[in-house]
Amino acid sequence: MIVLGLTGSIGMGKSVTAGLFRDEGIPVFDSDACVHQLYGGRAAPLIEARFPGTVRDGVVDRVILGARVFADPSAMRDLEAIVHPLVRAEREAFLDQARASGAKVAVLDIPLLFETGAECEVDRIVLVSAPESVQKARVLARPGMTPERFAAILAKQMPDAEKRRRADAVIETGEGLDSARRQVRALLASLLSRE
Repeated sequence: MIVLGLTGSIGMGKSVTAGLFRDEGIPVFDSDACVHQLYGGRAAPLIEARFPGTVRDGVVDRVILGARVFADPSAMRDLEAIVHPLVRAEREAFLDQARASGAKVAVLDIPLLFETGAECEVDRIVLVSAPESVQKARVLARPGMTPERFAAILAKQMPDAEKRRRADAVIETGEGLDSARRQVRALLASLLSRE
């Protein structure tokens, strides 16, 4: 089974592209959805122990937690030390299930693939990208997003140019959904023809 690491900076269209892989029948592990699930389950008591007052009714309040860790690198490292091993275990279980089902390709949707060192866990890296102007317009259209917050998020992510250099393939989303779908299909055809 070929394991693809799907990544991309904020606003590049990674979530939509992950959906295009799903549309082609490819199993996709969504790291962000996994974190959301963990915040309402196993991670909640661990996070509450380290960050008291961040859990409400058994669920991590992301706004309160974010306010505590976003500008504090030490607190962010503590949070990552709690969450990343749990996500990694869920990811491994997903891959085991995909292999058992006979999948030829599986996708790990990991926004911070390079930043967390997860690139060593995949066979190929697929970057989702778009022109900077498209990225900016998409992100600033999100509710509650400000130019300052966008800049702060970008500052924590590896630059797109460096991700392009390190990726095995790039899905360009600036030309719209149909173009991205064609690129996904072409990539899958290329990978599966080598099997």
